[in-house]
Amino acid sequence: MYYNENSFICLNGKFVKANDSHGSLYSQTLHYGNGVFEGIRSYKTDAGTKIFRAEEHYQRLLFGADVMSIPFEYNTTALIDLSYKLLELNNLTDAYIRPIITTPPSMGLLTPDRSDLIIQCWYWDKLMGDGLVKVMTSSYQRPNPKSCVVEAKVTGHYVNSILAKNEAKKAGFKEALLLDMNGNVAECSGANIFMEKDGVLYTPPKGHIMAGITRSVVMEICKDEGIQVEERFFNLEELKRADSAFVTGTAAEVAGLASLDDYNFPLNWTDSLGKRLSDLYQLEVLGKRSKHVSKVL
Repeated sequence: MYYNENSFICLNGKFVKANDSHGSLYSQTLHYGNGVFEGIRSYKTDAGTKIFRAEEHYQRLLFGADVMSIPFEYNTTALIDLSYKLLELNNLTDAYIRPIITTPPSMGLLTPDRSDLIIQCWYWDKLMGDGLVKVMTSSYQRPNPKSCVVEAKVTGHYVNSILAKNEAKKAGFKEALLLDMNGNVAECSGANIFMEKDGVLYTPPKGHIMAGITRSVVMEICKDEGIQVEERFFNLEELKRADSAFVTGTAAEVAGLASLDDYNFPLNWTDSLGKRLSDLYQLEVLGKRSKHVSKVL
């Protein structure tokens, strides 16, 4: 699914066949989850292959390495150049790019004094497909922000997402919604959430969430289009009175929700702000969105 005998990866700045690469069984990333990664998409546009918001993604990767005290020698320009070369070698335009910084063998709990860079890419459809998504409220919470740096994409943090996603799948749902330690809506297992009520969008603020780059792009589009969006806390009961809801993420893009637990969102998706933003987001990634500033009513 992710690679074949012809696939290349980037390993510490060199391009090697995926089948010929290997990693350490004693890596601190493998044993303790001390590594950082990104999920990035590239698109085939009229101007050629374009990696969407590459600089923002790689800045966040560097932020993650910094907070985890992982030494790392590459800058954003070098990482972007390597990513474009990797896409070219794999003959990919519409692709998902996965850079990861791993830590070398160590059974101790201090970060080692060096790291390895791996960049992989493959074709990947939207994470949640094109249909509306059935979501359940998870019994798992988002991590306490004092237990880790929740805005860093640290490999070990995603055990929380895996637990929630597995729980949802076993119950017959496609996605899981996690609350924060205070009982407020936080995010889904791998995507941020927005709700629509009376023509206004609401999304949880930073602090307990992985504030995604797609989330930021959608909020930028809202500003341009005159769509009112507020960042504030809201609880599960309020979400279950919403007209519509959708999630955002690099892998998912903009995906509408059909239901949450036993609550069906009443607004037809085609009439929702989420659908409008989904269409505008597709134009944005292809470089086709006509940007204008509308006054918010």
